[in-house]
Amino acid sequence: MVISMYNYDVIVVGAGHAGCEAAHASSKMGAKTLLITNNIETIAWMSCNPAMGGQAKAQIICEVDALGGVIGEITDKSGIQFRIINTRKGPAMRTLRAQCDRIMYHKEMLVKLQNTENLSLLQDTVLRLILQNNIVLGVECEISGEIKSKTVVLTCGTFLNGVIHIGEKTLSGGRAAEKAVQGLSDFLKENSINIIRLKTGTPPRVSGKSIDFSQMIPQYGDENPIPFSRRTEKITNPQICCYITHTNENTHNIIRKNINKSALYSGRIKSIGPRYCPSIEDKVVKFPDRNSHHVFLEPEGLDNNEYYVNGLSTSLPCSVQLMYLRTIKGMENVDITRFAYAIEYDAFDPKLLYPTLESKIINNLFLAGQINGTSGYEEAAGMGIIAGINAVLKISNDSFILSRMESYIGVMIDDLITKGISEPYRMFTSRAENRIYLRIDNTDDRLLEKGYKLKLINKTEFDRYREEKKLFDNIIDYLKKKGFGLLIKQNKITMDNIRDCLPDRLRIKKMYEKAWVYIYYEGYIKKQESDIMKLSDYSKLKLDKISDYMLIKGLRKESAVKLNKYRPETIEKARYVEGVNPADIIILINKLKS
Repeated sequence: MVISMYNYDVIVVGAGHAGCEAAHASSKMGAKTLLITNNIETIAWMSCNPAMGGQAKAQIICEVDALGGVIGEITDKSGIQFRIINTRKGPAMRTLRAQCDRIMYHKEMLVKLQNTENLSLLQDTVLRLILQNNIVLGVECEISGEIKSKTVVLTCGTFLNGVIHIGEKTLSGGRAAEKAVQGLSDFLKENSINIIRLKTGTPPRVSGKSIDFSQMIPQYGDENPIPFSRRTEKITNPQICCYITHTNENTHNIIRKNINKSALYSGRIKSIGPRYCPSIEDKVVKFPDRNSHHVFLEPEGLDNNEYYVNGLSTSLPCSVQLMYLRTIKGMENVDITRFAYAIEYDAFDPKLLYPTLESKIINNLFLAGQINGTSGYEEAAGMGIIAGINAVLKISNDSFILSRMESYIGVMIDDLITKGISEPYRMFTSRAENRIYLRIDNTDDRLLEKGYKLKLINKTEFDRYREEKKLFDNIIDYLKKKGFGLLIKQNKITMDNIRDCLPDRLRIKKMYEKAWVYIYYEGYIKKQESDIMKLSDYSKLKLDKISDYMLIKGLRKESAVKLNKYRPETIEKARYVEGVNPADIIILINKLKS
């Protein structure tokens, strides 16, 4: 019998964005935690785009931050370009995006974890779980042997039986130049965990000195960057430029001519990739009328001259990648430093999880990140912090669940465990019924007290928030009493000139802008609440009279295809079809009522 070297409260397996949040949360809550990773030098590695945020994803970062997580704080420390996006839309739809220095992000996260009390790091590979009567009791590692724990969190990303595809070449790997984890998913499958095979991909990286940026459109960041984390006072890194160019007919012709060499179109890849982040082959084949597609040149960091070619994910052979890249304006002499590839990997059926992210099959086992069928650093971090919190609470038979009405994290987890996935899941604002309420500016109001009660937010920070809340409430009262509320709702007083309506004691920019948004959206939120009530009131409406969902005006094509395939009997059952969002359900209800 092997005697365990260590005993822990929580073991976290995998140190990507989910694993880092899970380990940080559990240790901050006082649990003795071990974070196991194949390679400490790649902790929190940004495997794909070195960027954070964007539509709905920025909201998740801020939600993790309000719960005491670290993704926002580390993004602020490593960010080299910050932008508010969706500026042409209303304030509720505006969001943040940051380009990060890949190496700096890793280093800042490593320092953070190394200095977190109750947290230990171990470089090793987990081969299997220690089980007794379907209860996990720890893990068995390749080097360290058995390590006991009360709960285990699996956050293995794309490493479980990972296979890399570049044209006709097939390599075993969790990502480029890193070995895959063999055996663990087979062990789980033997213990009744359903395995799903998924695919994702990444574009090439190129040498900056081989690019003619003068032929491209510069894309600058904001002059006064807004941080993600409430704990960041100011962005201090130098801010640098990204660039935009486009593919053209020559690019597309080369891709069409070589499409049979793509691992995706030759049949070598059997699994399904992310619908909303397609390869360039998919774009060319599925959108034949488009004669160009955007290409974004994004810097990998401040101290290197390598660029990420956003928009050109591919599994075409290396020679073809170079050929079509050199047809793009400004890239005629480009040199590739790292070739693009696709990767297939094992994930698990998320319908076999509780809302706490604990497995329904194996007690005390929690799963978070890409192994639950998601894509994206932000989605992984959102699940990671929930899994870490619940891994600790399970020890005392407690739990923590976020609802879909109060957070995007809640929407994501509810979608995953009720609808399941057939392709990698990506968060969008359209997935949330309550999206006008789920804004960045009110994240602290929704979640900070929860983080404080979990001991992830300290008293000093929580007291500061309460003072801010008092100021915010005073601004709201003043504006309404003085008759400015109606003018704001009618957009007759803009966010820019509201300052002049307030006395000096209330002229705090962040607070009065937040108050303007709160008042402006009051009516919209009431309408949204009415729509949410419709979802409940009309849940029993039958759909048997709809013969072809493609004929329903306003219904998204993705939803119509899924509804035609699954033919749900009622509105309630339609809500649980993967890919069908709340706006689609409202359209169906209105159609049936008419």
